Amino acid sequence: MQTSVTFKNIDSSDHLKAYVSGKLDRFDKFLDNPAEANVVLSVEKFRHIAEIKIIGDRLSINGKEETDDMYSAIDMVMDKLEKQIKKNKQKRRSGSKARVADVITEDVLPDLQDEDIPMQVKVKNIEYKPMDIEEAIMQMDLSNDNFLVFTNAKTDKINVLYYRKDGHYGLIQPSN
Repeated sequence: MQTSVTFKNIDSSDHLKAYVSGKLDRFDKFLDNPAEANVVLSVEKFRHIAEIKIIGDRLSINGKEETDDMYSAIDMVMDKLEKQIKKNKQKRRSGSKARVADVITEDVLPDLQDEDIPMQVKVKNIEYKPMDIEEAIMQMDLSNDNFLVFTNAKTDKINVLYYRKDGHYGLIQPSN
């Protein structure tokens, strides 16, 4: 994680920079893509303030803590940020599934009481272009969709890239 540390009303300390960087590196396991962290460590009278903003991986989160000790302020704000990252990732996963479920229940499945209504299927036309799998993954990271249809540039066949429940990607491709 790319980290920038700023000191206000406190002497610059390599030990504090290393401490913050070490703590922020543990967030790499939660983030799929590289992120940037802006850290501001300041002292106002007896209050030690740690303020961190993380930008990247389709999220932007802020945290701020004030205590009597700079190290405890850093630890507390790190705990806050970890909760926010986990909550955001969970919301992204469950939110996309909920949107798909709403579309299915509203558009496709009729109410069981109204058996006279024919089943409706919502059709969405998409454009797909030739690209390799790595480019498809980057394209999918930029979009909010749960899947991406593309022509595999190597095999010249239509493939579907999708998010799996475990947070990784899945690829559907025709057999030879």
